[in-house]
Amino acid sequence: MQYFPPALEKLTEQFARLPGIGHKSAQRLAFYILSQPPEEVQAFADALTGAKHAIALCPVCQNLTEGDGPCSICANPKRDKSTICVVASPKDVVAIERAREYEGVYHVLHGVISPMNHVGPDDLYVKELLGRVAEGPVREVIMATNPDTEGEATAMYLSRLLKPFGVKVSRLAYGIPVGSHLEYTDDATLMRALEGRREMR
Repeated sequence: MQYFPPALEKLTEQFARLPGIGHKSAQRLAFYILSQPPEEVQAFADALTGAKHAIALCPVCQNLTEGDGPCSICANPKRDKSTICVVASPKDVVAIERAREYEGVYHVLHGVISPMNHVGPDDLYVKELLGRVAEGPVREVIMATNPDTEGEATAMYLSRLLKPFGVKVSRLAYGIPVGSHLEYTDDATLMRALEGRREMR
């Protein structure tokens, strides 16, 4: 027996597809949307579709940006282009920027090597990273992938690929708890991790 109109059920199903949202939370969100004035709902819908159409990948670092040009970090002349911090996702860029300690640029892989999930190096933005290092002038590449099995494997793989270029390859120090994620790490821990990074051998 169907308790709610099909349109409401469909809206609930869409909310339930979001990460961390269960069926009850999805239902609550659906009812909230229905209780809002039409102009508020339209503004919400416009923000969703607008973000999807406007946001693209930076042609330099693969971070999120709006339009075809480089992101605000790559376009900033005050950023140190000789240091590249490699992260798995755009959320990690936000986490490191919160510490206000890092002044270099980034490279976003959009994932990590994970054979169990059928993700290999070719599924990541590895070639683009190697191209940036080859073009120069890069002196150091900081591996800032998460300190878990996949993050470590990805950092080691990239370290071996970068060795022929003669650049320093460092890893974030283990101020970050093993098994945790950058986006949930507090500012002080991230700052210590950046300060205590070490060269990978």
